[in-house]
Amino acid sequence: MYSTHYMDLLMQNSPWNLIIFMAIPVILAETIAITDLFLLRSPNVHPTLSKINRIAGILAGLSFVGIIAYFIPNVVIPLASAGEFRTWIDVVAIGSYILAGIPMILLALLNLKLLFRKAGENKRTNCAILLLAAFLVLSHIAMIFGMVDPGIAGYSPKAAATVEMHHHHHH
Repeated sequence: MYSTHYMDLLMQNSPWNLIIFMAIPVILAETIAITDLFLLRSPNVHPTLSKINRIAGILAGLSFVGIIAYFIPNVVIPLASAGEFRTWIDVVAIGSYILAGIPMILLALLNLKLLFRKAGENKRTNCAILLLAAFLVLSHIAMIFGMVDPGIAGYSPKAAATVEMHHHHHH
């Protein structure tokens, strides 16, 4: 069984990559989602939850600015230029992970009131929910495809192919 570059990256430098690329963004997104549920049910009743929601939204966006700034030059460009993506599965995992950062960055801009400044509170809330939903869908696509064995799409390593092929015949 082989792993995607997405999964390799999360496992390297343990536990830091897992914390930076998975735990922090997911905890912030969950904080936003959970506080949204309470705030939607009873608006203007929980000023502390509103503040937590807003701060989590800003931090999630900032974390993705850093993640994307790291990922493009250090992961995407080297893999693409060397033709090292482990099939389309790897591309979907890494691509959807990077795309997931875009709604989070927009959510941060919304929370910083740099986006839709003149929109009403209702419009801003709807926009925030759509951005969170887009993040959740894209990040889950990344997680799911990141866990798929690219071998099912025909991937096999160039150098280690003979050693691994022998191992695969026993299945």
